Amino acid sequence: MTQVIRKLVTFEEFALLKPEDGRYELHDGVIIKMPQPLGGHEDIIGFLTLEIAVEIKRLKLPYSIPKTALVKPPESESGYSPDVLILNRSNLAAEPLWKKESTVTQGASIPLAIEVVSTNWRDDYHKKYGEYEGIGIPEYWIVDYLALGGRNLIGNPKQPTISIYSLVEDEYQVSQFRGDERIQSPTFPELNLTAQQIFDAASSSSV
Repeated sequence: MTQVIRKLVTFEEFALLKPEDGRYELHDGVIIKMPQPLGGHEDIIGFLTLEIAVEIKRLKLPYSIPKTALVKPPESESGYSPDVLILNRSNLAAEPLWKKESTVTQGASIPLAIEVVSTNWRDDYHKKYGEYEGIGIPEYWIVDYLALGGRNLIGNPKQPTISIYSLVEDEYQVSQFRGDERIQSPTFPELNLTAQQIFDAASSSSV
């Protein structure tokens, strides 16, 4: 279960003083200790990071994939650490918090953010969805390999689903992929992966 440290703090305090014993996010001034990822969760993160890195190198894009950078919505005391974050290095000079706090605040800096769903799935489908849309992140994936999301989100009966949200006129439009359907990424249109290939990255270990 997600652990919460209830003392309210500013983002600046969080960036300076956040605990070192794990992975933390700041949600509206509340420090949240993120649950330890399951093996399958980590497998999928690693798989997607490698696949996307190959595309970045092949296309000679000015992108990078940081390990611990934060995404901060400009108008809130929050800071999120996506499971996979693609940064546009060309825009980092315009980011006021990048050099000192490894933090980005602008959609132009973030071509793509990916969250792999854990037990705190509501954060991915609701809270982060709204915040990432507000920042203007052009593309946001939710990889729900364990089918944990609500039935209104991934269907009834539930089934493993990849939801790809694309920003259209400042609002997210969703496309969903399951089984052998080839995912369609606006940022990486030539990425040749099916939903099942991504889910299968978790099959070699316990989920």
